[in-house]
Amino acid sequence: MGGKNSAKRKGKKSGKPQQGQARSGSSAGNDFRGAGFAGSQVLGHGTMTANTYVQQYAPVPTALDALPQPPVGFTGREEDLTYILDVLDPDRSDQGPAVAVLSGGGGVGKTTLAYAAGHAAQRSGWFTGVLLVDLHGYDPQPAQAEEALEALLRSLGVPHEHLPPPGAGREALYRSQLNARQEKGQRLLVVADNASAIAQVQPLMPPGHHGMLVTSRYRLTGLGRMRTVNRLQPEDAVALLEAALKNNDPNDPRVGQDPEAAERLVSACGYLPLALQITAALLAQDPGQPLSERADALGGTESVLDGLDDGDRSLRTMFDQSLERLAPQEQDLFRLLALNPGPDISTPAAAVLADQPQPATERLLARLAASHLIERTPTVRGRWQMHDLLRAYAQEQAAAVMDRGRAPRRRYDQARDRLIHHYIQHAEAANTHLDPTGSPVSARFTDREQALEWFDAERENLMATAHTTPHAALDLSFALGSYLRWRRRLQDHLVVRALALDACTKLNDTRNRATVWNNLGGALQELRRFDDALHALETARDLYQQTGNTNGEASAWNNLGNALKDLRRFDDALHAHQTARDLHQQTGDTNGEAGAWNNLGNTLNSLRRFDDALHAHQTARHLHQQTGDTHGEAGAWNNLGGVLKELRRFDDTLHAVETARDLYQQTGDTHGEASAWNSLGIAFKELRRFDDALHAHQTARHLHQQTGDTHGEASTWNNLGIALKELRRFDDALHAHQTARHLHQQTGDTQGEAIAWNNLGTAYRGLGRFDEAVVAGKQAVAMLAAARDWFRTGEAWGEVATTLTAAGADTAQVREAWEQSAHAYTQAGADEEADASREHATNTETVEAQLPTDVVRPEEEVASESG
Repeated sequence: MGGKNSAKRKGKKSGKPQQGQARSGSSAGNDFRGAGFAGSQVLGHGTMTANTYVQQYAPVPTALDALPQPPVGFTGREEDLTYILDVLDPDRSDQGPAVAVLSGGGGVGKTTLAYAAGHAAQRSGWFTGVLLVDLHGYDPQPAQAEEALEALLRSLGVPHEHLPPPGAGREALYRSQLNARQEKGQRLLVVADNASAIAQVQPLMPPGHHGMLVTSRYRLTGLGRMRTVNRLQPEDAVALLEAALKNNDPNDPRVGQDPEAAERLVSACGYLPLALQITAALLAQDPGQPLSERADALGGTESVLDGLDDGDRSLRTMFDQSLERLAPQEQDLFRLLALNPGPDISTPAAAVLADQPQPATERLLARLAASHLIERTPTVRGRWQMHDLLRAYAQEQAAAVMDRGRAPRRRYDQARDRLIHHYIQHAEAANTHLDPTGSPVSARFTDREQALEWFDAERENLMATAHTTPHAALDLSFALGSYLRWRRRLQDHLVVRALALDACTKLNDTRNRATVWNNLGGALQELRRFDDALHALETARDLYQQTGNTNGEASAWNNLGNALKDLRRFDDALHAHQTARDLHQQTGDTNGEAGAWNNLGNTLNSLRRFDDALHAHQTARHLHQQTGDTHGEAGAWNNLGGVLKELRRFDDTLHAVETARDLYQQTGDTHGEASAWNSLGIAFKELRRFDDALHAHQTARHLHQQTGDTHGEASTWNNLGIALKELRRFDDALHAHQTARHLHQQTGDTQGEAIAWNNLGTAYRGLGRFDEAVVAGKQAVAMLAAARDWFRTGEAWGEVATTLTAAGADTAQVREAWEQSAHAYTQAGADEEADASREHATNTETVEAQLPTDVVRPEEEVASESG
């Protein structure tokens, strides 16, 4: 602004201003009303007021249409736009300032969103103009508030020579200008882009009914309504990529030709708009490059960030700018977080990594989150995660520090070792709460529930840690096994067991080799890889025998019996379980003996030696009660119910499985509870309580789905179908059995699939679709015979015969089916059932009149519980 002499010259030329002149003029008039100018160069001698003095200047141009259009492909921000427009709406119910603060990591699209919101608000007629200022918050020299005010005042039409010097006068002039426009019915939107500090923005806050949008990579509190801008949803990211490509070439077909590659590519870009725009530019430069090739390049390059640089824009440079704004301690923690092997980290683990007290570490983490370099895990308090591209950047930064010399490398190695030790120690402590009752437990966790919660939160970190070193793999294999079986994370269970075997080889650890093979065999068996399990368990047994470890040998024999039973080698399984029982008795291991009795009962049940099986499960139950092992007792009760059902003691069956269910609930074993509910449904069916059976199987299905146990879910769908058939709901039953068949196919369980085919046949029969029923029944017969399950083959042939009878088929066909049934029963050693089938074969008319719809129910699969 000019000095008072120049001002006087202009005053003499214009004459003394009148009051009316102060309110006239263009929309760019410089109105200082309400502003304080003590000490300003504007004031001279005499009584002239600031308002009168300033209004002598002629109108000057304004720049109130400065908002650029959003880039091509802007999409996927409907919820964000709605939120922002609600803040800017002049008719909003909220009486607070119309200020929205958009924060988010670099490249997430905050500026684009602000532009889109500004244009939408203008289209609604809410603003007569827009003022835009870039605060360059992450440049080496960010813009100061005084510089931003100067830019805004110029946009408002104030000439450079008339600007007050930096300070309160400039801010007062800015407010005065906006107040004057409000009086003239104008409403302006101020967009302050790329702020890094509240001090940059506070002086720019518009007065009155004007609006403001602020964008920042830092959560700036206290300015207005806050909104975090997140990365795009996958489908919106694909839409942005396609729009950007077609902006360069409307005929670019690549996204439409290979949508799967497009999905991989946007995933490699982390769904960040900036990364997608850079990728689209690189693809436009090479029109012949397939999307799959570009996706492979991003996934296989030394650093994904190398592939997200088009010469003009670089994701790495943007991350550099954000990191450089942090304090040294914050930068150091950001780099250290790259050492965490898993996807997120708890505050205590981060404190171990940083070797700092937990409260200090939490403050640093909060500041990193406010800078959007990490984020709080939305579902669990006290956990932190990092975007994949930021993780890649942090790993680059950590590697660069370690390359500086021996001392920094040693410091980072020590930090990694501390973290691994932290995870192993806590996993071992939590595992003590999953051991049988009576074992000593760690005071690090108050109870089993807290231990399970910790395992649930840290599972992915623990699995990743198991891959870091051989020692970690071995230790975590032992610490994680019970938990992973408890939660039915069976694939993870197999992985840690295999890692442990590899670790024994690398460490030349002969002491643990037998145990590792034994555990691997158990994991393979749970995944129904029975032949592989058999090899592993025989190896474990032999190694235990070589070292004279009788307890270990007993455990291997027990698991070996389970694998042999699943391979339908029942006599061999019986020998294995009896050997395990005897060895456990020899060593005085009551818990081990109880488990062997329980599994022995399962094998006796498969051999249809029901009285002997009953004695075995009763003995197992008694021993588990004796040792206080509630979980083992629950398994014994559940299996006991299965034998009582075969003995047609259905009231006793109901009591046994209800007891099992309650004990499983007491121990928090959802998988076991699901198994008990399934058994309960079978008992209700036998008692003709079909509605109760339906509820029980539906509950079991839900619990199996909850635990991710596909095999258990398949069995439950099968039994659910039977209950529905009893309720004459044949269409629903058909759907249930089809679902069971599909799930059994998915898990590779051919025997379960065969049972589902058999039940499909009975459902088709109930619907009068006899041809389909016969086809399904014969498919079941073929699969069961191939598996040498002769008892169920006899049952399935009986179902085919019943269907043929219902369909009015030729008597010779019916007779042949019954004769096949009798032959299969004979091979199974089931003489009573074979005689019954022969009787049906010689008297088909009586059979036709007497047979109920579902005489044979091979689908009722009571889950076995290993001790």
